[in-house]
Amino acid sequence: MDKKMVMIENSDGTKFEVELITYLMSEDQQIDYVVYSKGEISGNEGDEVIYISKLARNGDSLYVEEIQDELEWTNVQALLRKIANA
Repeated sequence: MDKKMVMIENSDGTKFEVELITYLMSEDQQIDYVVYSKGEISGNEGDEVIYISKLARNGDSLYVEEIQDELEWTNVQALLRKIANA
């Protein structure tokens, strides 16, 4: 399967290329999330590090924000479980 590479921008304006794994939409369809990899490997098992960030809009531009709220993390984990169990 081909990797889908995309450019993302942090809220501080830093841009970097990442592999897009998937995207998620909240149950109420108000918040979008992006799941991506920077190609980093972690641990003795050589697991790939996966990131999940909230997509935010500033005018016509999209950028990623950290998910900082515990309830929001719980909701995102539920969305991921739906995908894993599909």
